[in-house]
Amino acid sequence: MMNFIFRVILLLLGLVFAASLAVAVMLLAAVWGVRYAWGRLTGKPVTPWVMRFNPRSGFDKFRNAAQPAEPTAADVANARARGESVERPVRIRGSASDVTDVSPKSVSRG
Repeated sequence: MMNFIFRVILLLLGLVFAASLAVAVMLLAAVWGVRYAWGRLTGKPVTPWVMRFNPRSGFDKFRNAAQPAEPTAADVANARARGESVERPVRIRGSASDVTDVSPKSVSRG
C-alpha cells in the first residue's frame, strides 16, 4: 500500500512539474506574440531573441582585457626606478655567460 501511495505522489509531482513547464513556455510565447504584434503595429522590424556571438573573437575580448596593449606612464616610471625593462614582452639582454648564480651540470643519461 505504501509503495502505491509513493508512486501516486511521484506521478502528481511529475504532473505538477510538466504543468509548470507548460505554463512557462506559454508565457514566453505570449510575451513573444505581444512583442511581435507591437512591432507590426508600430511598423518597426522585430529582431529575434538570439545572442550574436562570433566564436573567432570570443576569447580575444578577455585576453586583451587581461593585459593592456602598452604600459601606462606609472608602469614605465616604476620600471625605470627599479632598473627593469619596460618592453613587452621583456627581452633579456646579454649572453648566457653573464649569469653568475647558476652552475652548469653535466647531462646524465639514465
